[in-house]
Amino acid sequence: MNGHLEIAKNWLPRYTGMPIDGFGDYILLTNFHYYVNKFAEIFGCDIRGEKKPMQAATNTRGLSIINFGIGSANAATIMDLLRARQPKGVLYLGKCGGLKKSSEIGHFILPVAAIRGEGTSNDYFPPEVPALPSFKLHKFVSEKVIKHGYEYRTGVVYTTNRRLWEHDTRFLDRLQSMTCIGIDMETATIFIVGHHNEIARGALLLVSDVPLSPEGVKTEESDVLVTEAWADIHLKIGIEAMDELGEKGERIKHFRY
Repeated sequence: MNGHLEIAKNWLPRYTGMPIDGFGDYILLTNFHYYVNKFAEIFGCDIRGEKKPMQAATNTRGLSIINFGIGSANAATIMDLLRARQPKGVLYLGKCGGLKKSSEIGHFILPVAAIRGEGTSNDYFPPEVPALPSFKLHKFVSEKVIKHGYEYRTGVVYTTNRRLWEHDTRFLDRLQSMTCIGIDMETATIFIVGHHNEIARGALLLVSDVPLSPEGVKTEESDVLVTEAWADIHLKIGIEAMDELGEKGERIKHFRY
């Protein structure tokens, strides 16, 4: 265990350009450089790691944001490396595909669980272990979504390692049989590796496409429109939720597994 911790202490700064004590007690995770840029603009702070695999920034209130890249392997990497800092809470601000009529583009999803279809998480726990968020963290997030006049959906999301599956009819049939509300590439991994490393974690997902309809498959053009319309409020909700969590100083984690 100590050997793993020493590696994490060495590699977190190596991957992000940020010293360990430069990270705050609360962390926002994202896949997009835009979110880090906007965060730095809001708080007037520097972005570290511009030439590194991951970029990070920290404001004066002790909140950090990290762009860890795309996919479950990167999600596992950052959740492992954060052992070096042991943050009090981590919130993933990601995008997902909506799989139900109730999850349209621009809707927010607070997943109650994630199905581990990515394979990465099998290196941490047996398949029977569910991928769950820290529900108290989600309470703070849900309150901020409502405060800003938005609705959110709850349900189970499916996390996959596959990026190109939209025309695989067998995969689509399986997705529909599982009755998931959304699909992404990171959530289950963040939940499971957070559980493994005893890090409180959550996810607020923005529906960016509706891949079960042919015209709803994400393109670069459609993703730009989604970012322009909803990314700022997505980030704002995440910032406010984690700020309030820090101000109140409430413990998120109540159980030791």
